[in-house]
Amino acid sequence: MRAMILERICDLKEELKPLRLVEMAVPEPGNDEVLIQVEVCGVCHTELDEIEGRTPPPVFPVILGHEVVGRIVKTGSAVKSWQNGDRVGVAWIYSACGKCSWCRCGNENLCREFLATGRDRNGGYAEYMIAPAGFVHMIPQFFSSSEAAPLLCAGSVGYRSLKLAEIKNGDVLGLTGFGASGHLVLQVVRFLYPESRIMVFARNVQEREFALRLGASWAGDTDERSPYKCRAIIDTTPAWKPVVEALANLEAGGRLVINAIRKESLDQNYLLHLDYARHLWQEKELKSVANVTRADVSEFLQLAAEAGIKPEVREYELAEANKALLELKGGEIKGAKILFIRHSIKKSKR
Repeated sequence: MRAMILERICDLKEELKPLRLVEMAVPEPGNDEVLIQVEVCGVCHTELDEIEGRTPPPVFPVILGHEVVGRIVKTGSAVKSWQNGDRVGVAWIYSACGKCSWCRCGNENLCREFLATGRDRNGGYAEYMIAPAGFVHMIPQFFSSSEAAPLLCAGSVGYRSLKLAEIKNGDVLGLTGFGASGHLVLQVVRFLYPESRIMVFARNVQEREFALRLGASWAGDTDERSPYKCRAIIDTTPAWKPVVEALANLEAGGRLVINAIRKESLDQNYLLHLDYARHLWQEKELKSVANVTRADVSEFLQLAAEAGIKPEVREYELAEANKALLELKGGEIKGAKILFIRHSIKKSKR
C-alpha cells in the first residue's frame, strides 16, 4: 500500500516536504481489530504540532492522520460488531484502558494510557489502517466520506469545547479563529442555541466574511472588542495572542475554553501583556480541552446529521499531503482540508 510517512521532527519553515510517499505492507488486524480501506483522511493542525515536535510521536516512522473514513475489509476473530463493507470513521482517540477512574466515569480522554491515532499508532495518511473495533464509529449515510472526515476531530473536539463552555440559549458565544473547527461549532450553536449571538475573532478577512455568511452576528480582528461581552469564548488558534485578547472580551464570570493540544511558542511573550484587572478579574475562568471521548464523536456525528451540518472541504491527493500541510501552516484554512485516497491495489479479503 501507499502511505505518507513522517520520519523525523522538522521545522516547516525550512522543510517543505516533511512527509515521504512510500510503499508498505498492508497491516494485519489483531483479534479485536479491524482493517480499514481508507477513502479519505482530514488534515488537522495537530499534524503540524506532531511534525514540529510540540506533541511528537513516540517512534518513527509514523503515518499521521486522525480524521479517517473508510470501509472495513477485514475483521479480527473476536470482532462481532462490524462487517466487511461497513463505512466507519476513526478519530483522535485510538484507544484507552477502559479500567481506570477516568474511563469508568466517561472521561477516557484523560486516561493515562490514552493512545492517539496518527501519533501513538499509525493513522490514515495511507491506503489502509488498522484500529480497535471498539473505537471506530459508523458514519451516517447523510454524509459523503469527505464531509464526514472533519467531523471526527474538528467537529467532535469543537463539540466537546462547546459542552465545556456551558452556555445556555441566549448567551453570547465568541469564537477565536475560524478554520475547520470554528465553522462547524458556529453551525452547531445556531442549531442548539438559536437565540445566542455569535462573535467571531479572526485575523483573516476571508475567514471573517465566511463567518458572517454562516450566520455570525459580528466578526472582527483578533484584537478588536466585540459589541457584546461574551459569556464564553472558544479559542481554536495555535497562538497565545488570541487567548489574552479573548479574556478581555469575556463578561464577568465568563469562561474561555482553549481548544488546542499545544500552543506555538513563537508569540509566548504576548503573555506579558496579560493584565490581571483587565483580563482575569471578576471570576473569569480558563478551561483547556484534552482530546475527545468516543461519546463526543458518536454524539456529534448524530447531531450533525440531525442538524444538516456539512463542512466545506477542499480535496487533495494523498501525494499532495505536504502541500495541504504547508497551506494549513500558512493560514489558508477556510473550511477543512481532505486527502482523497486513490487505491493502487485490490481490497484485502477476509
